[in-house]
Amino acid sequence: MPLRIIFMGTPEFSVPTLAALAEAGHKIVAVYTQPPRPGGRRGLDLQKSPVHQAAELLGIDVLTPVNFKDVADRQTFRDFDADVAVVVAYGLLLPEDILNGTRLGCYNGHASLLPRWRGAAPIQRAIMAGDHETGMMVMKMDKGLDTGPVALTKVVAIGNEMTAGELHDKLMLVGADLMKEAMDKLDGGDLPLTPQAEHGVIYAAKISKAETRINFSRTAAEVHNHIRGLSPFPGAWFEVEIGGKMERVKVLSSVVEKVGGETGTALFDDLTIACDNGSVRLTRLQRAGGKVLDADDFRRGTPIPAGTRLL
Repeated sequence: MPLRIIFMGTPEFSVPTLAALAEAGHKIVAVYTQPPRPGGRRGLDLQKSPVHQAAELLGIDVLTPVNFKDVADRQTFRDFDADVAVVVAYGLLLPEDILNGTRLGCYNGHASLLPRWRGAAPIQRAIMAGDHETGMMVMKMDKGLDTGPVALTKVVAIGNEMTAGELHDKLMLVGADLMKEAMDKLDGGDLPLTPQAEHGVIYAAKISKAETRINFSRTAAEVHNHIRGLSPFPGAWFEVEIGGKMERVKVLSSVVEKVGGETGTALFDDLTIACDNGSVRLTRLQRAGGKVLDADDFRRGTPIPAGTRLL
């Protein structure tokens, strides 16, 4: 018979899983998501999360507690009398009262091959590290950070040119199918759990503003991975003099080249920039406040000739 599920998620990444569980016939008794945040052009309007909007379209009750410190919020969770909670990029650490607040516990859809890349930014970190594969895992949550036993795994290859945005879009669909399979197995009493390995633990710390600036003194491969790992958001960037003043330029994609030179210097007029042990040719860029442009279109409006120093 269908499971009674509490769904907990916030960004676009979570929406396909919510939809898949609803379409599979499970009873979504409530959706928990982050409270509306300031947004809009001026940042004055409160914007509901993508999961909040999707739940409303499905006619599901939505709750947005800031945290679960309030006894009443924890009791409300238990009062739903759910079989299981499904968590996908919710954005809050769950206390033990919530982890144990359903009959079968909480199951998390996590975008890495645990125990590698536990934590907040597994998609970006995998690409920035030059990993050739990642995946989605469904794990039963415990009080640790992504430390619980794993139920199901789906491995996904990371192409040499794949950006974080492209990997995000692929994994969110893989994750939806995997969680649906997991809940079907759980409903049938046939969902195995395997403890995570004790070795190979790496944490995927949240991306800080300080690390988004491109360091062209790194190897060409490292710079390329840095660029694609932060594309499209928050975006890797450099500064260059344009029209007599320094301006920030975001880079969304690049290609590794073999030619070398003084690091941080444009080697040709085609936006090939020297790195340690090679160079990168910048292929999609965006000036502050401008549109994302292919390199040829960018150069027509903002030429960066050979010899220009990028900072």
